[in-house]
Formats: sequence, structure tokens, C-alpha cells
Amino acid sequence: MLTHQKRQKQKKKTRKPRRNGKPVKQKHLTPGQWFEKLIDVQARLRASNGCPWDREQTHQSLRTYLIEEAYEVLEALESRNDAKFAEEMGDLLLQIVFHSQIASEEGRFTVAEVIREIHDKMIRRHPHVFGKVQAKDSVEVLRNWEQLKAEERRSSDKKAASKTGAGVPQEVSLLDGVSRALPATLEGFQLTRRASRIGFDWEDIGGVFEKMREETEELKKAVKEQDHLKMEEEVGDLLFSAVNLSRFLMIDPEIALKKANAKFSRRFRAMERLALRNGREFKNLPREQMEVFWDETKKSEGQPGGAPTKP
Repeated sequence: MLTHQKRQKQKKKTRKPRRNGKPVKQKHLTPGQWFEKLIDVQARLRASNGCPWDREQTHQSLRTYLIEEAYEVLEALESRNDAKFAEEMGDLLLQIVFHSQIASEEGRFTVAEVIREIHDKMIRRHPHVFGKVQAKDSVEVLRNWEQLKAEERRSSDKKAASKTGAGVPQEVSLLDGVSRALPATLEGFQLTRRASRIGFDWEDIGGVFEKMREETEELKKAVKEQDHLKMEEEVGDLLFSAVNLSRFLMIDPEIALKKANAKFSRRFRAMERLALRNGREFKNLPREQMEVFWDETKKSEGQPGGAPTKP
């Protein structure tokens, strides 16, 4: 049985194609007016005579959709199809409205407060634009940004302590605010980026490559000793070093890995098709023949041949 959101996805796929991949022009309403209409639609769906599926949802049940929609936005961005990009960003926006509607029903906060919070934060965090602070380049902007975030956290901690009667927390870290709910690569990226902004970093990319070489040797040693816990630790250290390398190169590691996953999937499926054209099932081929097909697949993409990186 299809979920409500999956049914909506299928409906989207049956729509008539948009010309040149551009969003279709609609009524001449302002963004604010369209936003109000969207809020009204979601409130109607959650009403007593609304949609049973929407009424059953909670913040917890919607978590998967929030992550899923964010990744679909990235996929649409890569497709260079503006109509798809706009559509998927709308799906992501719906998640914000949905969560806000649930919170509003429980008397906690409204979508207006959500918008006000980010509006005020953007002004507060850009004193070089809306205030009298000077920032000569983006590096200084980011350094000021982190300082402002730290000050906001201290202020928030003091307010929370005064309300509860507890003492003011003694430990305040520059790393506070990096969410543990992030995918591991993004968490590592954020942690090391925070540290690098105050100068805790390698002087150049050569130091990162040396660290990766060092971690590789330590992993080899753990493998030789068959120490499973040590192997797990060293694999983590090696991946963490790779995240640092991506940060040095100003590449998002999560996006880079997603692209690598997609490339491997594309090539593997191509090998399966090659095997079928030769009257064989890929899974029954000897390893040597698999590597031959891998080379052919890479060459067909206009890239130099080579053995696959995974068996």
C-alpha cells in the first residue's frame, strides 16, 4: 500500500513535461501569498475532516521524509533541470511547513516564529552588512560568524541557567552546535572546519596526505594483528583524514561520496548488461572476466581502463 507522499510522487511523474525544463508560470502572486496558501493547505490536511495520513504524522514519523527530500533536492540540482529543482525544493519546504503546523497545533511555536528566527539570525550574523563591523574577506566573515555563534550560545546558556536555577555551564566549546545527527562525513567536515577557523589545521595539503599515509600504515598493522577493535578505530581515522582532505580541497565529502556511489552503481549495472549480451549471468563469471567487463565499462565512458576498486 502506497503512502500519501509516495502517491504524490507518482502523480508528479505523470504530469506533462515542462518546456525546456523550466517551471510553468502561475498566477501573479507574491512569494508571501503563495506561502500563506501553502500553510492553509497543510492546516486543512491536518484538520479533523482532512487527510487521515497527514493527521497521523508526528515529528518522529516525518524524520525520514525530511532527509529524503534534502537528498532529492541535491539530485535535482545535479540534473540541471530547473523544473525538477524547483519542484524538489518545494517538497523540502513542505517539510518545514508540516513540522511547524504540528508544533502550532501543540501550542509550541508557529511557522511565523520559524521565519522570524532565521530572519533575525541572518541580520545578527552579518554585522558587516547590516551593522558597522568591517570584514575584508570571506575568511574574516567566517571567523566573525563563529565568534557570534559562540556568544549566542553563552547568552542562551545563561538564560537557561537563570530559568532553572542551575549554575552556568562551565564548559563552552567552539565545537558546540555541531549536530551529532549529521551523517558521519558531514559531522567530521563541520568539526574540522570549526577547528580550522581558529588556526588548528595543517599548513598545506601535503600534511593531510602524510596523515592519510600514516593512518593507512596503522590500519595495515591492525589488520596484520587481526585486532578487530583496532581495525575499526584505524578505518575511522583513515576516513576522518579523507574528510579533512576534502575540506582542504573545498569539496563536500558527502556529495563526493554520493557521486562515487552513483558511479559505481552505474558501472556495475553496465557490467551486468554486458554479461547478459554475452549470454552469461554476471554473478556466475570468474573474477578475471568481471575485471575485463569493468575495463570495458570504464572505456565506454571515455576513461582509462583499470581494475574495479571493489570485488
